[in-house]
Amino acid sequence: MSTTPPTGPWAGADFQEPPRTPGGVALCGACRAAGCCRLGVEHERLEEDGSARFELSCPRDQEGGPDVAHGGWTAAVLDDCLGHLPLLHRVLSVTAELTVSFVKPVPVQRPLEVRAWVEKREGRRWYIAGEMVLLPTRAVLARVSGIWVTRDQGHFARHQEWLAGQDAEAQ
Repeated sequence: MSTTPPTGPWAGADFQEPPRTPGGVALCGACRAAGCCRLGVEHERLEEDGSARFELSCPRDQEGGPDVAHGGWTAAVLDDCLGHLPLLHRVLSVTAELTVSFVKPVPVQRPLEVRAWVEKREGRRWYIAGEMVLLPTRAVLARVSGIWVTRDQGHFARHQEWLAGQDAEAQ
């Protein structure tokens, strides 16, 4: 699967369209190097009402039990999908809080859909909710809510400074 050719880094404060798969999935740094979403997201789209839909399946290598997704995969993919909602609105953000309710075991290698919507916005905070369903029956597998904070240009530089300080304290 090929991606949109990168035009340089896109993690700064000035919004730049991220590299995407043919299915429209925005790729993070590690997935950009792999050329696909390693979590199994195959398509993403912004709906007219401002919500987003994601088509995916749990890769076999994320199996936690027999034919069941690892709960960590479920949480990670929900974090990723809900975090893409601000991105689809051309806003860079980071996760501040995530709450997942595991309703049913998530089967591996079966078609799934995640839907995400904004419940409210307050300043730089996006309150987003969503759910994961099994297709085609639409049985609910997980519900999720969280807070994403609009990211400024200095976000990653502050993290590197903090980490350097941690390294210095450890010596």
